[in-house]
Amino acid sequence: MTYRTPSYAPHDSLRGLLQRGRGLGHLRALDDPAAAAPYVYDCVRQEWRWDRQCDARARYHARLLRDLGLPIGPLLDLLTGDEESVSRASGVLELLALAGDDEAAEGLRDYVRHGEHWVGVLESNASEWPRDRWEGLREVALERIAGEEEEPGSGEPWEHFGITRDPATRQAPQPDPDRARLGTDALLALIAEPGTTAVDKVGVLRLLARRDPRPGLIPLVPLLGHPGYDRPLPGLRAALRRLGVRAVPEARVWVSDERPWLAALGREVLDDHPGPEALPGLLRELADLRHQEEWCGPDVTARRLAHIGPPAADAVPPLRTLLRETPHSYERADYLRAIAAIAPGAAEDLYEECLWDCEERTLLIAVAAAPATEPEVRARVVALRDDPLEEPDVRAAAAERTEGFADTT
Repeated sequence: MTYRTPSYAPHDSLRGLLQRGRGLGHLRALDDPAAAAPYVYDCVRQEWRWDRQCDARARYHARLLRDLGLPIGPLLDLLTGDEESVSRASGVLELLALAGDDEAAEGLRDYVRHGEHWVGVLESNASEWPRDRWEGLREVALERIAGEEEEPGSGEPWEHFGITRDPATRQAPQPDPDRARLGTDALLALIAEPGTTAVDKVGVLRLLARRDPRPGLIPLVPLLGHPGYDRPLPGLRAALRRLGVRAVPEARVWVSDERPWLAALGREVLDDHPGPEALPGLLRELADLRHQEEWCGPDVTARRLAHIGPPAADAVPPLRTLLRETPHSYERADYLRAIAAIAPGAAEDLYEECLWDCEERTLLIAVAAAPATEPEVRARVVALRDDPLEEPDVRAAAAERTEGFADTT
């Protein structure tokens, strides 16, 4: 769910760059750590994310604190605040601890021993740290959880500590292990069986989401409406997006279907793969969204413009503006990818900055595409490869990219 945050500083100011999680903010901060320090702390003290469910910041803030050599005392002080302040501060501290900051690690352990919102902190630590970093808190956790009104969630660290939900009332649905062993063709056949329930179909869609997309799903789409509701089953839209243009021929049939959900789904597929005739409308849509500062949504328009390619050259300037100004950092990857699809040369100056971005998707694009002829790019990709603060997928992508560096020297 999106919501309004406090007013952002100008997008080209140091404070505004850091609020937006842009790579250029990190690079400018390195040039003047003293000027950047108060803004870095402010970004953790306040919630600046436009959409807390999507926008990333914790790794970005952890990188800044480490690379600028800033003390973590102000973050430890935030652990005395409300639950949201604790969550923001602990999310950064646990990453710094993972990278070897003993003060951060001990501050979090002490919070688990004595802090008010300790359950969420311990669960978050267990999701990021190796087990040997948190299993020593077992006795503290067992003693403290006995005084809590509610049982803890499922998963770590509780399963390791021998505390689980009451299976009769709170057990989360578990995937069917026999179904998970089925081949993709068998899963598609299961969807087509008349007796397969909507719940089972959703389970199959979730399994298919982990596998390579299969065109065999396309003729089964009319079977995947939610019974009693005018909408498709969860997971179907994502599956169709992965199939891309292959779903277009059937979508032309769906748009005439008497079932509103299927007709709407067909229109979405066709809208996502526009031809040149759609270009004027998409350009107007992009301009309107930017003018109205509707930060959630231009990514959809950007993806559609990317399908048109070079004829959409007039979209490059507004896409660059959105990339620079948006506070909704999750969408930046779509703007960068669209610029590259429309005019590859227009994205080259953005890649080096995006190697320092707060968002994993943006980092992955930049790691793959940044020009390796630049020494700064090569050094940054090597650093990402070896950085314990980074996501595993980013480190793996950087490692793959560095294997080809010998061919560019």
